Amino acid sequence: MAQSGGQGVLIGLSVVVMTLKDRQAVVLTTQAENGDTLLPFGPFDPVRDRTFERALRDFVTAQTGFRLGFVEQLYTFGDAGRAAPEGDRPRDVSIGYLALTPDSAEGQTHDARWRAVFDVFPWEDRRRENAHLTALVTDGLTAWAGDDDRRLARIRALFALTPEHRWNEERVLERYELLYEARLVAEAWRDAGLPPPAVLAPGLVMGSDHRRILATGLGRLRSKLKYRPVLFDLMPGLFTLSTLQAAAEAVSGLTLHKQNFRRGVERTGLVEPTGQTSSATGGRPAELFRFKGVDPQTGAAPGLSLPAQR
Repeated sequence: MAQSGGQGVLIGLSVVVMTLKDRQAVVLTTQAENGDTLLPFGPFDPVRDRTFERALRDFVTAQTGFRLGFVEQLYTFGDAGRAAPEGDRPRDVSIGYLALTPDSAEGQTHDARWRAVFDVFPWEDRRRENAHLTALVTDGLTAWAGDDDRRLARIRALFALTPEHRWNEERVLERYELLYEARLVAEAWRDAGLPPPAVLAPGLVMGSDHRRILATGLGRLRSKLKYRPVLFDLMPGLFTLSTLQAAAEAVSGLTLHKQNFRRGVERTGLVEPTGQTSSATGGRPAELFRFKGVDPQTGAAPGLSLPAQR
């Protein structure tokens, strides 16, 4: 444990592990002794652990039975009181990571469980109209804003409430933090040591600041879809273009224009036909494709466009 200003600092590691299951984006969670839903997390021991990533991989396997594949660092979360009310206890700092895998079969042992990402952030799924959900979230925010023009402008921009505002799927964290500021999520009341009201924004409550970490991970993944071929880290070796589109929609929360999406995939040159077909959909056999990989000389590979239907 490092020391800072006479107060200890505990360094922890947490990870957002995401994959696709039944055309849904899902995240790996664990359960604390008090019943809280958490992301996989554990301490970093500077004496025992040679690297942050090695420590992360080891404790995730120990906690969940799951072995991580692709991993990248997200952010360092160190707000005072993030894990417990402030006092004489050590400052808790967590280094967050994002991990992607094409297989959700593992991670079912111990207390690990795959949960739908949109069960945590239901307002982030724009694939179908949900007037009740929209009203519950935006009416609560509007009531909180009152006559404050700055607050109202933030709400309209983040939730695209007026025609001049376009929904930006990458701003997951900003939307969650706005709901937190407005005390429309249970975590805000818990962190203030107050009992929550009966009516709040829907969504699975998580322990500590793990819903904020998950929001950071989902926003990062949505952003990377457009400039790196990370979607293929969630795909099996062979896939149809319909399956690829469904994967992009499951992560982005958008309904994509079929022809425009396929034209965009063709322009990237990221996939190649295999000459095989699949009858899994029950209709006409669909052609199977594979990811070609990055350029072996430059390492370059583009992302995918997300042409949302209007």
